[in-house]
Amino acid sequence: MKIGVIGCGYWGPNLIRNFAALDDVEVVAVADVRKERLDFIARLYPSIQTLTTEANDILRSPEIDAVVISTPVSSHFPLGKEALANGKHLFMEKPFTATVEESETLIELAEKKNLRIMVDHTFIYTGAVQTIKRIIDEGQLGELYYFDSVRVNLGLFQHDVNVIWDLAPHDVSIMEYLLEQPPRAISATGVAHFDTNIENIAYISTYYDNNLLGHIHVNWLAPVKVRKTLICGSKKMIVYDDTEPSEKVKIYDRGVEMIKDKDQIYEMLVQYRTGDMLAPQINLTEALKNISQEFYDAVSESRAPLTDGVAGLRVVRILEAANQSIRNGGKVVELKS
Repeated sequence: MKIGVIGCGYWGPNLIRNFAALDDVEVVAVADVRKERLDFIARLYPSIQTLTTEANDILRSPEIDAVVISTPVSSHFPLGKEALANGKHLFMEKPFTATVEESETLIELAEKKNLRIMVDHTFIYTGAVQTIKRIIDEGQLGELYYFDSVRVNLGLFQHDVNVIWDLAPHDVSIMEYLLEQPPRAISATGVAHFDTNIENIAYISTYYDNNLLGHIHVNWLAPVKVRKTLICGSKKMIVYDDTEPSEKVKIYDRGVEMIKDKDQIYEMLVQYRTGDMLAPQINLTEALKNISQEFYDAVSESRAPLTDGVAGLRVVRILEAANQSIRNGGKVVELKS
């Protein structure tokens, strides 16, 4: 498979490194508007044949089978549409697109041309999230009560998107993958502390059936870096801390049970359960190694990858609704089933 990469800023070089390491993949072209970034790639990968400032040199090249797009989200739709129109399989950086309508258009075009779309929801391919998924699927947590995630740091302020579109795609994609059900409603609040309309702190709530609740806090103005998720079930609870070097996932045999006093039938009593904590062994293979292999396999086997365009669409739908809620003062946005 011959691949062309568009965008080699912060994330692009990581994608180039992992695709170049695959046995049956060759990165033959890289495009970026900044010549200094192309010079950087040229020093690292002298075998890459084409280094260009024109994306169309990749999008329209007859020798390229697949295009990797690692550019600002505002450019995802036009670049992705052109790639698919020219018969290229598409690997897209998160978030998939800037609107639900754009996502749906790209999915429809890929289906019409029998091409694969994959969205880089990197954390889905980590050993930690895969372990949590297995634990949930095995029923170890019992009935799920809530998903609560915090992703904060003194961050890189973006000039074109707010903190929701920058940081929340990670947590939303993890939540979607683990819970395996669409939320029925979204609400969000956020604040722009500077002379822009770009929120730098936001809180997103997602409402599901059966009293399941999701909550995500993202923030560019935190003094420390926090990447922590709590998942609570009726049987056990999980704490996932991505900043931990080894014990990223901890399973707590703790919970509460509501019981009725036999003598006073209307009085509810709370019984707390405290058991052991288990830190399962986690596969530490780099997520990008797994995701690049999955893209190659999906194209070779003519199947949908784990994080396909539809998975990307589900994330964009939540982000778009959260943005709409913020613009309406936190008003709940109902999602179509």
